Amino acid sequence: MDDVAAALDSGSPLPLLGLASSMLAMFEPRPSFGRPAEPSPPDREELIDSFFAVDLRETSALLAALAGLSGDDPLRQRVRREVSTRGHVLPRWLLGLDQAQPVEPVVRIRDVLGDAEDIVFAVRLPGGFELSVVTLVDHNMGTLVKDSFTVPGALDDLVPTLRDTIEDPDVTLTDLDPADARAMLTEAIDLGAITFPPIETESWPASRPFVRWALGLFPSGGTGWSRPDWPDDARAALVKRFLASPFGAGLDDADHRGLLDDLLWFGTGYGPGDPLRWSPASVEILLADWIPRKIVADVDYLAKAPDLLRAFIRFAHTERGIRAELTTETLGAVDFWEPEYQQTIRSPRPQGPQALLAAIGALDPDDVLARQHGATAGLDGMALESLHRAVGGPEALARLDTEALPDEPFDRQQVPGDVREPVAEVLVLVDRCCEELFDVELRTAARRLLARLAVAEPGIFAGRHRADMLAAAVCWIAGHANRAFDRGTPTVKDLMACVGVRASSPSQRAKPLLRALGIDPDLWAYRESPLGSPEYLTAGRRAEIIAARDRPG
Repeated sequence: MDDVAAALDSGSPLPLLGLASSMLAMFEPRPSFGRPAEPSPPDREELIDSFFAVDLRETSALLAALAGLSGDDPLRQRVRREVSTRGHVLPRWLLGLDQAQPVEPVVRIRDVLGDAEDIVFAVRLPGGFELSVVTLVDHNMGTLVKDSFTVPGALDDLVPTLRDTIEDPDVTLTDLDPADARAMLTEAIDLGAITFPPIETESWPASRPFVRWALGLFPSGGTGWSRPDWPDDARAALVKRFLASPFGAGLDDADHRGLLDDLLWFGTGYGPGDPLRWSPASVEILLADWIPRKIVADVDYLAKAPDLLRAFIRFAHTERGIRAELTTETLGAVDFWEPEYQQTIRSPRPQGPQALLAAIGALDPDDVLARQHGATAGLDGMALESLHRAVGGPEALARLDTEALPDEPFDRQQVPGDVREPVAEVLVLVDRCCEELFDVELRTAARRLLARLAVAEPGIFAGRHRADMLAAAVCWIAGHANRAFDRGTPTVKDLMACVGVRASSPSQRAKPLLRALGIDPDLWAYRESPLGSPEYLTAGRRAEIIAARDRPG
């Protein structure tokens, strides 16, 4: 109620409307796609009834704001009757939210490469208050609303400011038909609302109910998003132009034509839908995820993609007249991502539908890999390098033994004094999980790993840490390094249940821990999950590595 009182006294409608929007956002359904359901939020009607039961100016204001933004006509009528009987003095703009008006024009801010755009619109409340809304639509994520924020003030004042601050010659500001803006943003909001994992920022989706309400003030009947049309004959003509150009010299063979079809599939079917506009972001998506996940082919074929992409980017940007500086930046992204790409296509990885299910959390990616790649086959140079990473180098591999890890206590002396208490909380859960699910050896490995993390990055354990998630992440890392989940029992789900967390995998929480150890978390699972030392490996895992080391090539 103190927050509501402060919002009422601020002199601006925005604080109270923002608070009401945040409250309404709590009750919006969230997709799970087969993952364990999140705890149910409180019932909206029960909360609203509690405000009816308390006769205060603050509850009257909240009721008016919630009803106004909700789109629920019966609730609006009920609130109107209740507030009129209480006699509280409320701002004119609040009592007249249903009289708010849209402001024209709507402004569209677009980048020449088409990754994303801002749509800016405004509404005018009774009493003359204007609120301007800036909404970011990300095309690379499927044309969905990624963020939105509202600022007090007229759109006529905001647009000149935007023009002055946007000095980029590759960004344009144009007017957009208000009805089209409503249709386009409604589509993008609806898609974002069913996207998993949900997009969350400081202001989104907390502001989503307010944005929906504001868009409802604009005229209906507009046209939503339309993608560029690339029928088969247009794509064939594009391929012919590229291969006949200097950029396509030497690339007219079966492999490159096949890969070119894949590039056009990506370029027309994803992002902004224009295969002649390439950006650093689209290059990252293509090389770091899309090709390794989507295209099932041998390494020699896939390895040709980066060079073909460089040639096609130069051709495409020339056709579109895109500035040379942007082309250089985009080609730089190919250079940056190629080493990881070349490593990934040579490594075990989920592909096809299983990759999609792993990405949304319906399958554990490491369980998928365990089924796809149950054992090391042959010892080529890459496999030998993988073994070196697992144990810390060729010398460590040569002298590796199968002596069991000792049952040793946790070394508290290593832990910095200011985080000893939170580390101790994590240790209790780590020990419990290892005792219930694993064995003494893996408990020693997990204890050693926890001590190393506390020394390497004590800040992980400071502040508002989650002891349960940190413990799950430590056990998950130690378990995967030792292939403890490959046998099917225990499962990652068992681990999460042991620490009392309703989540499918601790892989996201493990990422900062792996970075603290100097390990790239995005490549870790594809590289035999190395921790770089045999001191974290059980006797069984070391025996597997020795067998792989000594297996005939």
